[in-house]
Amino acid sequence: MQAEREERGLADIGAEAVLIAGGGRAILLQLANPAIGHAIARHSNFADGPIDRLRHTLGYVYAIVDGSPAQVAAVRERVNRRHAPVKSSPGAAPPYDATDAALQLWVAATLYDTAMLVHERLIGTLSDADLDRVYADYAAIGTSLQVPPELWPVDRAAFSEYWRSQLSGLRVDATTRGVAEALLYPRTGPLWLRLAMPLARLVTAGLLPASIRTQFRFAWGPRRERRFELAIAAIRAVNRVLPSRLRRWPKNALLREIG
Repeated sequence: MQAEREERGLADIGAEAVLIAGGGRAILLQLANPAIGHAIARHSNFADGPIDRLRHTLGYVYAIVDGSPAQVAAVRERVNRRHAPVKSSPGAAPPYDATDAALQLWVAATLYDTAMLVHERLIGTLSDADLDRVYADYAAIGTSLQVPPELWPVDRAAFSEYWRSQLSGLRVDATTRGVAEALLYPRTGPLWLRLAMPLARLVTAGLLPASIRTQFRFAWGPRRERRFELAIAAIRAVNRVLPSRLRRWPKNALLREIG
C-alpha cells in the first residue's frame, strides 16, 4: 500500500534558502507602490545597507513562521519601533505612514506572491491542498503587525483578485527608480555581493511582471529571456543537490541571532 504523501505548510517550504532569490522582485514590487517607495527613499538607508534590510525581513518572516513566542515578540517590537517615525509631512505627496494596514498588507502580499512564484520555478509545483495550507499559514505574516485578520484576503482566489487590482495601480517614478538603481548597482558592500549583482539583476527583472519591469526600465528581449531561463535552470539544478542543512542554514542562523 502506497504511503500517504506528507502534508506541507509554510514552515516546511519557508525555510528553503533558495526563496531568497526572489528578494529583489519583492522589494521592487514594494517600491512600485508610491507611498512605500517614497517612504523608503526618505526614511531608510536601504540602498546603503541592503543586506541588513534583507536580514531583518527574513528574520521577521522566519520568527513569525517558526520562532518561539519570545522571538515573535522581539521581531514585532523591532519592526514596530522602526515603523513608528516613518510618516510623511503634512501635505506631502504621496502621503504615507509605515503603520498603515493597507501598506503593510501590500508588503506581505509581495512576500507571499514572490515566495510562491520562486518555489514553483526553483523547487517545484505544490499540490492545491498544500497551496491552500501555505496560504492560510501566510496570513500570520501579514497580520502580526497592524493588518487586521479580516483585511487579509480570505483565500487564494480572493488574493488573486486583490493582487491584480494592486498591480494595475502601481506607478514607478524617478524617486523610486533611483532607489531601485542604488539597490541593484551597489557601490559599497562586500565584494561577493557586487560580484553576484549581475545575476541578481537578471533574476529580479525576469521574475517581475512585465508591466512593472517596463516601468523600472529594465532592458528586456528574447536574448535576455533566454539568459534568464538558463539562470533559473542552473539555480534549480544546484539547489536540488544541496543538503538540507545548507538549504535551511539562513533560517537557523537568523533565528539564533534573534535569540
